[in-house]
Amino acid sequence: MNETNSQKLPPVPAHIAAIERPVDKLMTCYFIKAVLSFVAFPVLLPLLYFRYYTMRYKFDADGIHMSWGILFRHEIMLNYSRIQDIHLHSSLVERYLGLARIEIQTAAGSSSAEMVLEGLSDHEAMRDFLYSRMRGARDAVTPNVATEGESAILLREIAEELKAIRLIVEEKQNRA
Repeated sequence: MNETNSQKLPPVPAHIAAIERPVDKLMTCYFIKAVLSFVAFPVLLPLLYFRYYTMRYKFDADGIHMSWGILFRHEIMLNYSRIQDIHLHSSLVERYLGLARIEIQTAAGSSSAEMVLEGLSDHEAMRDFLYSRMRGARDAVTPNVATEGESAILLREIAEELKAIRLIVEEKQNRA
């Protein structure tokens, strides 16, 4: 009977599973970004405000769920096994506020991140958690691969069998 990845991986730690919303510092960061945009401030601030207040996270055994938006609702569900790379970025303002963005890339073919997690209080612990899940999901999906020594032994046995088969075929050709 095949088990799914969620059954093979350990449960999500409680402090990670409890994250549902970004921290308040993210709104401060958005406000500073809007102020620094000068002319675009009246347009950018409401967009960032609604993004902040509608942003939701859910971390479960299968993957990450993220949603945001009022008029244009965005929802992303990303399985841990699809994660290819994780980047941690922070601007000067974000570093001052103790924030960072976790950019998660998949093999979707795009050079941009598939998902960007913002406003997390302990971004380094989250990155480490995602790395462990990414590796754990791959180990759970990947069948047991023989070690290098076992592979060499197996290849020698195959080569010996092929030699024996070749000798039998040559013998039969010589008799005919």
